[in-house]
Amino acid sequence: MQSNDPLLQPYQLKHLRLKNRIMTTSHEPAYPEDGMPKARYRAYHEERAKAGVALTMTAGSATVSRDSPPVFNNILAYKDEVVPWMSELVDACHQHDCAVMIQLTHLGRRTGWSKGDWLPVVSPSHRREASHRAFPKKIEDWDIDRIVVDYADAAQRMQAAGVDGIELQAYGHLMDQFWSPLTNSLEAPYGGDLENRLFFTRRVLNAIRSRVGDEFIVGVRYTADEVIDGGISFAEGLEISRLLKDSGQVDFLNVIRGRIDTDAALTDVIPVMGMKNSPHLDFAGEVRAATGFPTFHAAKIPDVATARHAIASGKLDMVGMTRAHLADPHIVQKIIAGTEEQIRPCVGATYCLDRIYQGGDAFCIHNAATGRELSMPHNIPRAEVLRKVLIIGAGPGGLEAARVAAERGHKVTVLEAAADPGGQLCLTARSFRRKEMMSIIDWRMQQCLAMGVEFHFNIWAESKDVLCHRPDLVIVATGGIPDVDILQHNNHLLVSSWDIISGAIKPAKNVLLFDDAGDHSALQAAEIIAASGAKLEIMTPDRTFAPQVMAMNLVPYMREMQKKQVIFTVTYRLLAVAKQADKIIADIGSDYLISGIDEGAKVRTVDQVVVNHGTLPLDELYFQLKPLSSNLGEVNYEDLIAGRAQAITRNQHGQFQLFRIGDAVAGRNTHAAIYDALRLLKDL
Repeated sequence: MQSNDPLLQPYQLKHLRLKNRIMTTSHEPAYPEDGMPKARYRAYHEERAKAGVALTMTAGSATVSRDSPPVFNNILAYKDEVVPWMSELVDACHQHDCAVMIQLTHLGRRTGWSKGDWLPVVSPSHRREASHRAFPKKIEDWDIDRIVVDYADAAQRMQAAGVDGIELQAYGHLMDQFWSPLTNSLEAPYGGDLENRLFFTRRVLNAIRSRVGDEFIVGVRYTADEVIDGGISFAEGLEISRLLKDSGQVDFLNVIRGRIDTDAALTDVIPVMGMKNSPHLDFAGEVRAATGFPTFHAAKIPDVATARHAIASGKLDMVGMTRAHLADPHIVQKIIAGTEEQIRPCVGATYCLDRIYQGGDAFCIHNAATGRELSMPHNIPRAEVLRKVLIIGAGPGGLEAARVAAERGHKVTVLEAAADPGGQLCLTARSFRRKEMMSIIDWRMQQCLAMGVEFHFNIWAESKDVLCHRPDLVIVATGGIPDVDILQHNNHLLVSSWDIISGAIKPAKNVLLFDDAGDHSALQAAEIIAASGAKLEIMTPDRTFAPQVMAMNLVPYMREMQKKQVIFTVTYRLLAVAKQADKIIADIGSDYLISGIDEGAKVRTVDQVVVNHGTLPLDELYFQLKPLSSNLGEVNYEDLIAGRAQAITRNQHGQFQLFRIGDAVAGRNTHAAIYDALRLLKDL
């Protein structure tokens, strides 16, 4: 039956019929192998195509030239060998009536000279980009000539691979570096007025059209307002939009607002948890209204209701739900089925993007199958033999274990010591900016209750409680507790970051926060301390602070704490504390000092010392149960990695299999706990 849902209406883009209005915009999950979109990359996109997305845009920043080396693991569009790999991806998605496009770019100054072939970075000025730090060579005429040809070559390769179209990435990259007065110090014909600054783009478009013809779809993703003095203004952005439309060379506009040359600016373009949803949607709608041209847009549009509004109100022609599809690749399928409430929510944690900007690959914080489609299922198969599964702990790992076991058809019971589910995420969500993290728990509780999982709260489980349930399988997901036992003496004078976040202990007036775990707990506690009006110094023995928080998530913390004049001290370590009247004297040293020499040692006199030193496993129950289990708690890593069921028997008299997951093993993070649960339970 035909639906009246605005999101499910087809859209005609030139000759291409898109079956609905939902797309994933170009993004690079950093899954290529040797710069090629091989099996892992293909499986990632095909999963979303199977579930009904109309258009999947591949390859955020597929690079067209050798002097535009990837800053993370991007597709190398300048190599002929990319054609068969892209062709396989296109064929796989086309089988599901999903169109495929690819984003092509030259990064200009947004890369580094010490990558790839060690060629100089080029840009229309010598101005360095803060994020990538390379001082560029000012581009010459022969550079421009060869790069124009490189764009055309790459477009021709993509047409040969069968893609439905290409998108040229402008904002922050070489094309936009020509556009912006802040980054273009060239003279005519490439510098000066707006017409001149767009001359490079016109040359690129003309060269591409000469190769691929007029029917092939070509779009541009660009900023229509850099939101900075001296940059591209909204008025100038609208003029660029009209010029692109009137060129006759462009078939759609994919518009954003802002710039990406600093971590803070990037985070305003791609907002993280705690920031406003869909902040640039109305702006994109203004561009569409002014141009009357096909307009695409994506920026923290995580929910179906907002996406539906974007289309129904005429603000957009195609709506991008990119991070949302990392969290749940089956969004469209669930809309069609009328089960939107089943959609696994994107919580805006941006673990995905922060990982790639630090050289990792993109993983969703609470969908461990994303990016692992070759080994981890999004839909859990039913087990042939059904068992009684007992799970101790209702944090993210325990609830994922319960969800997966219930999907397998097992009878599942969960025992939780607290009055409510959530584990450490209950602490995380106490900070207003991070309250969305509780959706990780809420969604799993909804799934578990719908499948008949039995929950018992306010039970501090002991071995007798486990035995009375007569389980076949026991999963210990009891998490961890803060480790503040870090000094030789007087650890009782220390306060944990959890004490501050929970409200169990109030911040004092003058606080030293020692953080050598480098995760969110330290900065969450710091925000609370700073907001109380206290004087705060954050100290770490590392060369940088909060390395586990990563770039984009760091931005909101820094904005708040810089307002409060928080002091950050790196490369120093807390050595000892002592009580003196109503003060605490903290001795400070450094790993960089030569042994036996203390010229660099320092002393702080404060009212409170807060420590963030990670967690210790809450594992007493596990070790009580271990001798009673058939496998003695052992995990066969070869079978775990290969996706085979655990079948170790070390104790013939064991009454159940026993495994522990998450922080009950060792302090890690939410994603690790969920991944532990998924890859263990999917085969049991």
